[in-house]
Amino acid sequence: METRLLHPGVHTSDIITLYISAIMALRELDPSMVILQVACEPIRKYLRTREDTVRQIVAGLTGDTEGSSELANELSKADPVTLEHGQDSDEETADPEEWLPDPIDAEADKCGSKRRSSDIISLLVSIYGSKELFISEYRSVLADRLIHQLSYNTAREIRNVELLKLRFGESHLHFCEVMLKDVADSRRINSNVADEEMKLPEEQRSPLPLSALIMSSEFWPPLKEEKLELPAPIKEVMESFTKRYEKLKAMRTLSWKPHLGSVTLDLELGDRTLSNLSVSPVHAAIIMHFQDRSSWTLEELGEALEMPTSVLRRRMTLWQQQGVLREEPAGTFVVVEKAQCERPEKNVVLLESDEEGESNMATQSEQKEEKLQMFWAYIQAMLTNLDSMSLERIHNMLKMFVTMGPVVTEMDIQELQAFLQTKVRDQQLISSGGVYRLPKSPN
Repeated sequence: METRLLHPGVHTSDIITLYISAIMALRELDPSMVILQVACEPIRKYLRTREDTVRQIVAGLTGDTEGSSELANELSKADPVTLEHGQDSDEETADPEEWLPDPIDAEADKCGSKRRSSDIISLLVSIYGSKELFISEYRSVLADRLIHQLSYNTAREIRNVELLKLRFGESHLHFCEVMLKDVADSRRINSNVADEEMKLPEEQRSPLPLSALIMSSEFWPPLKEEKLELPAPIKEVMESFTKRYEKLKAMRTLSWKPHLGSVTLDLELGDRTLSNLSVSPVHAAIIMHFQDRSSWTLEELGEALEMPTSVLRRRMTLWQQQGVLREEPAGTFVVVEKAQCERPEKNVVLLESDEEGESNMATQSEQKEEKLQMFWAYIQAMLTNLDSMSLERIHNMLKMFVTMGPVVTEMDIQELQAFLQTKVRDQQLISSGGVYRLPKSPN
């Protein structure tokens, strides 16, 4: 198994597919699930080491990957196995007369009810032992899909959320419901803003149409941050939209994420016109600067966009590949008004971003780093007020005060101890006899 399946050359989705097939076959051969437990434990251990395991399982549940029909069908079952109260509840309600002892070759450290659970989703969730992890990952997947959803059609996502609520409970999916409501509200607000603008004289209307996805920041997962200075005409349109929104929603305003979204534009060049190009805001901002000047150096354009030149050069590749820009001499980009070769004429051209398939959500490591920084701020405040505290007391205080996301974000005591030890090594804490204190600042 290790040589043919459990190695980096095999895609995570293929390993999960084989695991699901093993569950379906072995539960027919051995209803006690002992064979499954012994035979598939190496697969479960290996899947825990893969960073994308949870995302692949979530994608399978929502029907976003090839060969995911089994998981999607399992989620759509009319009488699903609920995970809201854990997997041990079936043992409490079972008829005592029907109890059977575990087989002699069963592992002693595994309880019988968990082993006998033949539900595929329950077994996949039990790989990590925490449904919160799956809910958090689903929120990120849902947020990604909604950000790329330009039609505001959420029927499929609403169906998935309702099915997941049957499995995980309504309270765990509350944040997802708010996200879907944000999309519906955004569609209505965009319509209201457009109606208000149509009442204005033509010379006062916005020269560029704009639609916005308005998010309730507390309910969406953290987004990737990227610095981008938009051209002045775009900023004016966004400011105008913000003012109209503030009239509709008193005491509220908008904080724009200019690097997220999609822009549809037409390019008129010397001998050709490229119509209905769908690109990212970064690519649109780049090409708009070439309206004013036909030639830009990498450093000048990077300064105008407030973007590192290394990142900018990578983004320029898209326009080079489409024959719109050319680099000559090195470090200087010019518009190609006349095509170098014949290109097939198309009425609609769709350009994909060079980050196609990349998530707009902050990665797990970025979220963990943000969580640790928040913990550290709390710890500093506690030690400033109380002078010194033991590990157990710090842990208990954090459990009381630190909340983030849809559930309380906790750090187990071993993880906390490791984190505090790194601060001791960095000389940001002093540890003595199991008690931590802040170092005294020099006078």
